[in-house]
Amino acid sequence: MNKLNQQVLRTDVAGMPLEWITYKDAGRLYHLNQVAYACGSLLYTLHGGICAITGLRSIIEVNSIIATHGDGPGMKHSRYDYRPPLNNQTLFRRDGFMCMYCGLQFLANNLSRDHITPISQGGADHWENVITACRRCNNHKAGRTPQQAGMQLMAIPFAPTYAEYIYLKGRRVLADQMEYLLAHFPRRSPLHERIKIQLAKH
Repeated sequence: MNKLNQQVLRTDVAGMPLEWITYKDAGRLYHLNQVAYACGSLLYTLHGGICAITGLRSIIEVNSIIATHGDGPGMKHSRYDYRPPLNNQTLFRRDGFMCMYCGLQFLANNLSRDHITPISQGGADHWENVITACRRCNNHKAGRTPQQAGMQLMAIPFAPTYAEYIYLKGRRVLADQMEYLLAHFPRRSPLHERIKIQLAKH
C-alpha cells in the first residue's frame, strides 16, 4: 500500500474521534494553526517553501492522530444520538466479514446483507435488523425469518456508535489508531472481541 494513502485520525480538543483525513488535509490544518496537539506515531514529514529571510525550509510533521479545534463537517448533531448510515462495507466490517449463520469468513464479494425480519414481512433496513450473510445462507433463508428457516443467529446485530463507525470506515487502521478508538467504544461493544480475533489471526 502507498504510504501516502494512510489516513490520519482527526479528533476534537477533548479527544473525541471525528473523522479520517488525508495527509494533505492534515497539513492544511497545521498551516491554519487548527491543530491543538498530536499523538500516536509519526506518519509524514511535509516540506514547505523556503523562507526568503532565514533561508530555512518549513517542515510539518504529521502524526497518526491529531486533535483539532472545532468539529467535523457532519458533527452538528449530538454524537450520542448519532445513527450512522448503513452500507454493506461497514456492515461487513461490523460483523468481521463473517456469515452470522454458518460462522465462516468470506471476502466481501461473497457476502450479502440479510434482513433478519424480511422487508416482505415488515422488517426495516436498519442496523438492528441486518446481518452479514454468505450468499449460500442468504439464498437458503430466502424471504423467511431465521426461526422460520430453522437457522440460528451467531450474534445480535447492533447500531455502531460514532467512534465505532469511525473505526469501521477506516481503510487501514494502524495499531495506535485502533487502540485510541477502542478506548472510546462502549465497554460491552461486541467489536472488542471481534477485533481481538482479527488481531490474533495476523
